[in-house]
Amino acid sequence: MTTLVCDYGGVLTNPLAETYLAFSDHTGIPLDELQAAFGRAAHRYGVSPMAELETGAIEEEELVRRVVAELPEELRGRDLLGGRPFGEVWFRGRRANRELLAFLRLVRAEGHRVALLTNNVRAWRPRWRATLSPDGSGDLGGLFDLVVDSSEEGVRKPDPEIYRRLLSRLGAAPETVLFLDDLEENCAAARALGMRAVRFETTAQAVADVAAAMGVPVGAPHHDLALGVLCRGGRR
Repeated sequence: MTTLVCDYGGVLTNPLAETYLAFSDHTGIPLDELQAAFGRAAHRYGVSPMAELETGAIEEEELVRRVVAELPEELRGRDLLGGRPFGEVWFRGRRANRELLAFLRLVRAEGHRVALLTNNVRAWRPRWRATLSPDGSGDLGGLFDLVVDSSEEGVRKPDPEIYRRLLSRLGAAPETVLFLDDLEENCAAARALGMRAVRFETTAQAVADVAAAMGVPVGAPHHDLALGVLCRGGRR
């Protein structure tokens, strides 16, 4: 394996369930009602509003309109976002997985390439970059050799096309690429094209699986210093 391809949400950040819970807390929408509204909107339009947002098919305002329309009547008239953009409130529940980010830098230090393949939103680019940069500036410090973003491609995981574009831009054979994602359907799509895939469940598990596959010696003394609590058995 010469290249590690990593997902963003739920891998380099805290789990999506925590983001939904924080969004629920900030808006006052009960979590079950929020998730049900997203589900009903997906059923009504035949596609998830978040999926359409991530390919640029709709803007934030349309996502909000679709979801709010599916909420109970007593919630629809409220200013649920407090006049703020959806993305601003959504990212209040997003935190970086610093342990895994440190591991990615070790992977690069061992001579491997690291790429990001993300289902994301064009307007959120400054926000997601800020979560990954140490000082919140958005400067990733050369963390990734390549970024492939669904909002710029007009196609998202698990569509095979976005994986093909990734491989083409990497100039890499599928069998030399290891893919890390928290969703099995995205991992399955990568495997179908010949890549090896690791499903993210916990940080410790992901680091162990990726290190074994790529031959990254995470137990080396200088690596212990960089990884901190992760190499001392910490979990996320």
